[in-house]
Amino acid sequence: MKFTVADLLDQLSTGHSSEPDQLAKILKLSNKTDKAALELAVSSLMKIGVIEKTSEGGLTRPQESDLIDARLRCSSKGFCFAIRDDGGEDIYIRDHQLNHAWNGDRVLVRVTREGGRRRSPEGGVQCILERATQSLLAQVEQQSDQLLASPLDDRVLAGIELLAEDSKHLPGDEVSSVVEVRIDRYPVAQHPAAGHVVRSLPLNGGPAADRDLLLTKVGLQDRPTAPRSSGKTPASKGRVDLTAQPSLLLKGWSQDDAPGLPAVHVEARDGGCRLWVHAPSVGERIGLGNSLDACLRDRGEALCLGEVWQPLLTPALQKATSFSAGSEADAISVRLDVSANGEVSDWEFMLSTVRPVAEVSADQLVALAERKPKARSVPTALKPIKDQLGQLETLRFCSTLLLEQERANGLVQLDLCPPQLEALGDLCSADPSGLRHRWVDAFNPVDPHAFLQPLLRAADRAWTAQRLELQLPGITVEADEPDGSVLTDVAKTAIALDLPLELDDDGCPSASELVQVFKDSSQRRVLEQQLSHALPPLTLVASTEAPPAAADSDGDEVAATCRNSSLTPWTCATQHYAHLVNQQVIVALLTDAKDRPTVRHKTRLKLGLKGAGADLTWPLFTASQDEKLNGLVNERTVQRLNTRRRQVLELEKDLLSMIQARSAQPLIGEQVEGRISGVQSYGFFVEVGESRVEGLVHVSSLNDDWYEYRSRQNRLVGRKNRQTYQLGDAVQVRVINVDVLRNQIDLEVISQGSNGSTEPESSAPESSEPLPVALSER
Repeated sequence: MKFTVADLLDQLSTGHSSEPDQLAKILKLSNKTDKAALELAVSSLMKIGVIEKTSEGGLTRPQESDLIDARLRCSSKGFCFAIRDDGGEDIYIRDHQLNHAWNGDRVLVRVTREGGRRRSPEGGVQCILERATQSLLAQVEQQSDQLLASPLDDRVLAGIELLAEDSKHLPGDEVSSVVEVRIDRYPVAQHPAAGHVVRSLPLNGGPAADRDLLLTKVGLQDRPTAPRSSGKTPASKGRVDLTAQPSLLLKGWSQDDAPGLPAVHVEARDGGCRLWVHAPSVGERIGLGNSLDACLRDRGEALCLGEVWQPLLTPALQKATSFSAGSEADAISVRLDVSANGEVSDWEFMLSTVRPVAEVSADQLVALAERKPKARSVPTALKPIKDQLGQLETLRFCSTLLLEQERANGLVQLDLCPPQLEALGDLCSADPSGLRHRWVDAFNPVDPHAFLQPLLRAADRAWTAQRLELQLPGITVEADEPDGSVLTDVAKTAIALDLPLELDDDGCPSASELVQVFKDSSQRRVLEQQLSHALPPLTLVASTEAPPAAADSDGDEVAATCRNSSLTPWTCATQHYAHLVNQQVIVALLTDAKDRPTVRHKTRLKLGLKGAGADLTWPLFTASQDEKLNGLVNERTVQRLNTRRRQVLELEKDLLSMIQARSAQPLIGEQVEGRISGVQSYGFFVEVGESRVEGLVHVSSLNDDWYEYRSRQNRLVGRKNRQTYQLGDAVQVRVINVDVLRNQIDLEVISQGSNGSTEPESSAPESSEPLPVALSER
């Protein structure tokens, strides 16, 4: 079928009806087979109440419906929940209510049982809107007379029937092969899923093969074909000439195909500073709805694969928009005045022309950090930027001011940077937008992106306030508040480690308060890891409504609505399509919006200036322009971008895990020191080596005692010898096995013998049978 149910429903509304022939034309269905599929889909959706037919024969969505739009999330143990798009409570779906939906599918759910105090609501899948899995990694198995593909992802609770000719991919006696399977038919009624093997994938083919394996795992192996276009040429009229300004390019990425980043310039001013952020003007070059725009929307984000990139932009567009030292380029700029306490007191947006004077690399920041404060000589690495060393110091001062203000506003800052492994390539650097996670990265003085992050977030906050004041649409990045019960569990863990923290009846400390408690602890990293799991992920939201309250003369109420948990990002349009959309809104404001009520008025309003909304008494855009702008931020686009965002984050996590697992392979059989990073009833996890790879010491290997799991203290305690294994403890372990494909590292504890020798913990007991683990809440 050439369309999904979601594609069909996107064309229907509750306000007016659509004719079936019109739908077929919009969905580009021309032959009889495709039109018959549309008729069947419409008929089925009418039976379950998703679509209604008017008396004139048109189709509409019902005004009210008890069906909830959600995305299915399953676990390897068979538990499935529908995660609601509206942020409501997750709905538990029993296996017999899945109706053949798979993990990641977008579905419509009907609640069958309301939730209670400690119980989630239950429901059933009524309709699968969109399948998340078109192909998957699997191993070929022969079961009786049927050839099956068994998915490696144990969250996909199904087997896929294969063709007889795929038997050539059965694993041999010594090698287990992995294949990519394309789904030809999803399960329906009594018929199971069916598919065919596309290709075999090597498990030890080197870094390029590993990247291909992971791209296939998350469904990003098929990249949309890009048109050969650099887009429209930005207009020269109305641009501010800033080419005399000595702006800098802070470049933490070293790969040639990495996305271009903004340039910045800063000057000390009245105890604070005046900051300029110049973003590459991608939004001016893209026409809404053309082939180039469609390609970028499908790509969604640039993919960092460590030592290589899959850019968001086409090669021609990337070349046309990227900044380079000494070359003029078109930009979208904002001037920000930062006060001595880190507050942004004023701003102005503009279209500009810039000429950066120098690039600042990580190697140069290392040389700057190692340089003695009063040294007269300039290290060789710093000579290309010797005239900009003063500005670099001011940039650091500005970044520090903004970071301190963000922390004062409750932003959570964690020191969880990835290990500095050469194989990670550009993944070693922080994300420049600073909006990858619910927290922000701790300041790293030798990472150029650490300087850049607070500056770009300040620019994003300024546009958020300006957009809300002028009632413009945008795609925002938002996060829910952390779950209080999970924060309480993290606080209890800290108390068990004797940190100075108390819980009272009023509730648990906030995430930012916990960070302050952790900062001086020797277990800081493992505690911050626990805290990171309690912070909900960031999601993109389409915002087309006016702000809930009007701003006063200083814009304080509008500024209050754009705290760190809600931003409208626009500075990294070379990296994220959502930023590109927001750039297009900025360009429309600065080029197409009416800056005076009529042509008879001589005074023009500076629409990019803070407080412009206070003097605005006329519509900014015509009705057709408003409709076009609102079309930029439709819900369907945002849902697809959120899906791609989840895929990209999963890919980056898997790539890090695989590189760490590869680094652990030479350690098999060796004794290493590690630190306990997590404790569960079935064992405990240990971080080992410079790669910080995490392995599991399974409780079955602890044969020396009967261990009791105390969940509140995050520890295992031996009943006989009182041996404890607690979060943050240093332990000696031996690497037993490394499964690179599943990112599983098996470890065993090395105990210190009475004669000073070391031996595996498992050799102590008289019996080879593992002793059980008792559960306790103490």
